[in-house]
Amino acid sequence: MKVKYSRDVDILMVWLSEEPFDYAEEVDGVIIHFSAAGKPGLLEIQGAKDFLVGSLTSLVKGEEVKLP
Repeated sequence: MKVKYSRDVDILMVWLSEEPFDYAEEVDGVIIHFSAAGKPGLLEIQGAKDFLVGSLTSLVKGEEVKLP
């Protein structure tokens, strides 16, 4: 897995696979790139700064972290 944060656009990218991407879908500020077989390969989390702060706060409180 590879993770990269782009500060200039506030997007967190999480590569789950190195397979080529065939298509993408957006759900609530998260773009999910899929392979031709329908497996997720890349997550692009928009508004990453707020997501990360909220996730850390939830983890400290022992709560479940959900994607935006």
